[in-house]
Amino acid sequence: MRGFTFLLAASFLAGAPALAQQAKTMDDPYIWLEDKDGAKPLAWVEAENARTLPRLQNDPRYATFHREALAIAVAKDRIPMPSQRYGRILNFWRDADHPQGLWRWTTPADYANPQPAWKTLIDLDALSKAEGKKWVWKGATCLEPEERLCLVALSEGGEDAITYREFDLETGRFVDNGFVLPTSKQGAEWIDKDTLLVSRDWGAGTMTTSGYPFVVKMVKRGQPLSAATEVYRGAAGDQLGTYASVITDGRGHRIVFIERRQDFFGGDKLVWTPSGTRKLDMPARAFPAGMVDGQVVFTTSDDWGRVPAGAIAAVPVADLEAGRATPSLVFQPTPRQAVDGVATTRDTLVVTYMDNVRGRMAVLTPGANGWTSKPVALPDNVSVDLASTTDRSDQLFLTVTGFLTPTALYAYDAAGTAAPREIRATPARFNAAGLKVEQFEATSTDGTKVPYFVVHRADAPLDGQTPTIMTAYGGFELPMTPSYSGGMGKLWLERGGAYVLANIRGGGEFGPKWHDAGLKTKRQVIYDDFASVAKDLFARKLTSPAKLGIYGGSNGGLLMGVEFTQHPDLWKAVTIQVPLLDMVRYQSIAAGASWEGEYGSITNPNEAAFLRRISPYANIRRDVTYPEPYIWTTTKDDRVGPQHARKFAARLKEYGKPYLFYEDTAGGHSGDADIEQGARLQALQMTYFAQKLMGAAPAATETK
Repeated sequence: MRGFTFLLAASFLAGAPALAQQAKTMDDPYIWLEDKDGAKPLAWVEAENARTLPRLQNDPRYATFHREALAIAVAKDRIPMPSQRYGRILNFWRDADHPQGLWRWTTPADYANPQPAWKTLIDLDALSKAEGKKWVWKGATCLEPEERLCLVALSEGGEDAITYREFDLETGRFVDNGFVLPTSKQGAEWIDKDTLLVSRDWGAGTMTTSGYPFVVKMVKRGQPLSAATEVYRGAAGDQLGTYASVITDGRGHRIVFIERRQDFFGGDKLVWTPSGTRKLDMPARAFPAGMVDGQVVFTTSDDWGRVPAGAIAAVPVADLEAGRATPSLVFQPTPRQAVDGVATTRDTLVVTYMDNVRGRMAVLTPGANGWTSKPVALPDNVSVDLASTTDRSDQLFLTVTGFLTPTALYAYDAAGTAAPREIRATPARFNAAGLKVEQFEATSTDGTKVPYFVVHRADAPLDGQTPTIMTAYGGFELPMTPSYSGGMGKLWLERGGAYVLANIRGGGEFGPKWHDAGLKTKRQVIYDDFASVAKDLFARKLTSPAKLGIYGGSNGGLLMGVEFTQHPDLWKAVTIQVPLLDMVRYQSIAAGASWEGEYGSITNPNEAAFLRRISPYANIRRDVTYPEPYIWTTTKDDRVGPQHARKFAARLKEYGKPYLFYEDTAGGHSGDADIEQGARLQALQMTYFAQKLMGAAPAATETK
């Protein structure tokens, strides 16, 4: 997960009686706001929006921020990120003329040109208009090895629930009488051109208590879904459901896995063949990531035989099909490194990894005597990501980005000897002259060294007066790494502000141990890490509590809520985005039950006591002075849900505390219904930070 942006992931668990009793005894007058689409809650939302939007949008800076953010979002000179499929380069693109987006293609040769001649496959704006729905792109799954037939995933309004529709890349049309899987939280994989393995809502008793499918069925072309035959069944108490996946390699090998996710972080792995399934004896947190020359590659967050947690392992496909899962070590990071990305080409395994939160890349090739490793020379102090690989060749695309380094796209032959070649670069979106990036370490409450980055003016006086915004995520083993954000640079850094990215525990910056240190009842260290970074900033006189704002979304929104309640004196501004905030009832809201592995459960006495102790909603106090927060969410969020944000704002209102609340009606958990929504959300947030940390708008310069 890259650091500048958040865009940046109701029923009870098996312990429903205990949870229901807790709800009865809990003093919570705002449970009615959990009715996500109810008339009364939506009327409350409308009234809150009517109070908040004028405060932000009438600020003279808002129009400027919105114009600048939108201009960056719709710029025609952005990099059209490639996807190699069907011998073509595919791309999903949004701009001012196509705010919902185009799925399009060109040839590899034409893609090398500065202005490729793109051919449209799906125009989502036109499709939405024709069908009377706001379709949001959620990707496509194509049948290997030809990749001509694809299942296109579309979401109405941005929800996690999707509709699958079969599309033919050769004809450029949806397939007449082709596969159509109606809206559900679901997954589908191709077995052959006439067969799918599908996990979805098949009716009563087929969805987990957190709202995910746990029954896998075989769907045949031309048959109704009611005729699908069951292949495997998990259980209603599983946290994340059960899904099939297909892995192939460039030599024609193929294996079908079924994964039963009893826990958010892992579960049972089985190999499926037409004769049935075979469970593998392997750690819960080991996951297949690709295959090279018949060697199935796994990432693992658990020790596995001689393979340590955080490393990469391989097992021959023939062994897996026979039910054997004895791994060999492929790649092992050092204690200050962590695997970031894994992908395969026809002949190689490509690994991106972090070294003290700086991007690195290596190519590994299997041979008779094991795997050989080749480092790839790339710029330093940046993040490295794999943009596209294919089983058909060793050609790949990768991106390089940094806080002050505009994102660049490189082409690379993983089996060759030449260095990666830059083929496209994002033009600078802001004036970076005079800015510098520094990395420091804060000492947390238990002595752990926590790294963080600061982007600020090199000539800024160390007097504690620099307006600064700081973010982190701190959960689910997701790292936050350097990246280029035109919006952050243009709207904030150019105006003299500073930006801080904190690499706190709970994330994946240093592998699974960094994450596991903050699991469940150990979670307070995550919140201590974040507060310790703030105090280190103050000690260095880079900023001060009167000039520091913080923001985060989803699990990062929970982080913001905890920091708001535990350390209200450390911040002047707090933006809480699509958050979890009621940790006493989180398991009964939206998909909350699926995160028990991260947070713990209210049904466990020790975990329940901890959840009550840190729950932001439960810990707002009448007698405490808080900074005025800006809380925003979306009605279409069916992952975390808007309920947490609503209830938190309602409690602040009850206690007479200042706050701003905004709920967008579309966009799902990511706020990504279209490009205008993203620009609006960014402009609203930056206006709030400017009001809090920079003071009144200088109208003469801001309204040009």
